[in-house]
Amino acid sequence: MVRDGEIQNYAIGGAIAAVFYVEPFATQDVDVFVMMEAEPTGLVTQIPGWDYLKKHGYTETRGEAIVVEDWPLQFIPVSNALEEEAYLNASMLDFEGEPVRVLLAEHLVALMLKTGRLKDFVRIQMFFSQQAVDQEILLDIINRHGLEREWIEFQNRGLL
Repeated sequence: MVRDGEIQNYAIGGAIAAVFYVEPFATQDVDVFVMMEAEPTGLVTQIPGWDYLKKHGYTETRGEAIVVEDWPLQFIPVSNALEEEAYLNASMLDFEGEPVRVLLAEHLVALMLKTGRLKDFVRIQMFFSQQAVDQEILLDIINRHGLEREWIEFQNRGLL
């Protein structure tokens, strides 16, 4: 889609991105962060790539996702400063011989902190136990994006 000019760029996030850094775990879909153009009202009226995929035969949907080669893809609009930084700084990694843009481990952890679900805390612990995150870089991200309270709450859970 990038090569064909349908979307400007993308970055894989969520659980699929995490498996580039830590041992795999179950997930339901692939989170694809994209920049979306909004109307003057601020509403996003069209998800980039959706029509393109339908034209290429991918018409099955599951909830908010479109299924591509048995994988539900959920396009996630970049909607805040942390997501934008993560999107812009994604790294090219190899997936079975194909280069893909993937959010950095430190941004993934910061996004999980911000979301704050129990499964996010367990995954954050995986990143630390498997030494997949640079704590200095993570703390810089946490401080720049106002996640100090969330970080302290995570540490108080005793998972580190």
